[in-house]
Amino acid sequence: MLSSLLALGLAVTTAEDAVVRTSGCQLHLSASGAISGPVGEISSGQVRAGGGVSSTRFSLQGAQLWDDKGRGCWWTPPAHVLQCDQNQKPDDGFDVGCNGSVSYDGQTEFWECQTGEEGQNNVYLEDGHGVNCSKITLKADSCRSECPPPTPTPTTAPPPPPPAKSCPANLDGAYEFPHLIIPVDKADPDKAPGTSYFGEVSSTVSSIFNFDIPRGDKGKKCSLVFLFPEQKDLQTSSFTFSGSGALEFAWLERPASQGTTWNNKPGVKKDFGTTTVAPGHGYVVSTFECPAGEAVAFGVSAANGGGSEVRWFQDFNPAPIGLYITKC
Repeated sequence: MLSSLLALGLAVTTAEDAVVRTSGCQLHLSASGAISGPVGEISSGQVRAGGGVSSTRFSLQGAQLWDDKGRGCWWTPPAHVLQCDQNQKPDDGFDVGCNGSVSYDGQTEFWECQTGEEGQNNVYLEDGHGVNCSKITLKADSCRSECPPPTPTPTTAPPPPPPAKSCPANLDGAYEFPHLIIPVDKADPDKAPGTSYFGEVSSTVSSIFNFDIPRGDKGKKCSLVFLFPEQKDLQTSSFTFSGSGALEFAWLERPASQGTTWNNKPGVKKDFGTTTVAPGHGYVVSTFECPAGEAVAFGVSAANGGGSEVRWFQDFNPAPIGLYITKC
């Protein structure tokens, strides 16, 4: 009676153990490489691969592999052939990658060797223990680990746009208003007229415009522009105009001051040549690297023989009129 109870208890324990051992992640294995086909077992529990074997349902618990009969799978010494045996503690080290690749302690290549039975090959951990052996890999149909997110391809910042050939002939963007306007008259060459709100050009009068360029404009382009709208577009300004409209523009060697006269006016640093103007238009006289952090001056005079006479109230209200520096 006691022996019957012990046998019954052993049977229950063995059955429960088998349930536990097969309760992990269920998977089937297949081989590829020198041979291809399912991975299964013969009745003894020896694992075989190839077209002549039926697929076995294995169970992966942590890093241990079990077969569907609850037998632990291990690399049997000394040949290290894969075998699943009853009451055998399975070897630790099995893993399934995110692509289904099976590895053991990081090793992803194994060996198959012929058994003499067609379509059935033993699976070895290493070479040198069988007959007619070749490399294979093993793949699982489930129990895959989660793949890490793909490393984002570094994006190359688009190249900066090519520098503008000239800044706009309008005040829609950044610009500078003249901080001093000095009209000088060669008919009265020693007179210092002081500051004016008007730009004036005639056969005897030229005007000098001072601008202060902020340090923050380093690396930017600056354009000297002359804006000349039609009279009907002006709201708070006005102008008089006659002659051909041919005007000469120049970058001067230094800024003007309240004491500047015709006789002591600064010389020409760079001559921008002649621009012919007419009402209803805006003109880019010249474009250059912004002289950041500097005070600079530009002169406007009538071109020889053009008979141009222009007088305007310098104003940025609609529509802007006069000499400005736009930045881009």
